Amino acid sequence: MTPRQERSIIRKALAGDRQAAETLVRAHQGSLYAYMLRISGRPEVAEDVVQEAFFRALTHLARYDQRFRFSTWLFTIAKRLHVNACQRLAPSFDTDTVGLAASKSATAESFWQSDESAGARREAIDYALDRLTVDQREAVVLFYQLDWSVEQIGEYLDQPEGTVKSHLHRARRKMRELLEARAENEPALREVMR
Repeated sequence: MTPRQERSIIRKALAGDRQAAETLVRAHQGSLYAYMLRISGRPEVAEDVVQEAFFRALTHLARYDQRFRFSTWLFTIAKRLHVNACQRLAPSFDTDTVGLAASKSATAESFWQSDESAGARREAIDYALDRLTVDQREAVVLFYQLDWSVEQIGEYLDQPEGTVKSHLHRARRKMRELLEARAENEPALREVMR
């Protein structure tokens, strides 16, 4: 959906058009759920946050500033809701669920299911992601999983693009070091790292 189309849909939703509101939800639901699932690591938390984020966004749609992307505003609402949820629950990651939710392609699904070392890979990635700072983890998930640009991530995290690039660089370096160290002790992962 182009920004122009999105603005048109938002105007219709503001005028009470339920179909336009549904279009907004459908356009962003999958990516928001995949993001929240990766950040929270809990499907039930991700579902609750996504549902509440859409409720709040649609209820307060008149407050949306059209100078920015709708997705940035929506993800910000979800992030704030998640912070509240984190006070009650400790996060963990479920790469299997995220991989299937984020990718509808049969190739990706068959890759994860057919490879014997998939479990070791998933566990290692979860291990490495869990050891990143919150900003680094968010940058990695938004950049690599959701294909957001550095500019979008900076807008969402309210950080300059250079800071986002630094988060990505440091996260990649730290993950590489953690994965290489772990590969030394796990033969299945050693093959994957080649």
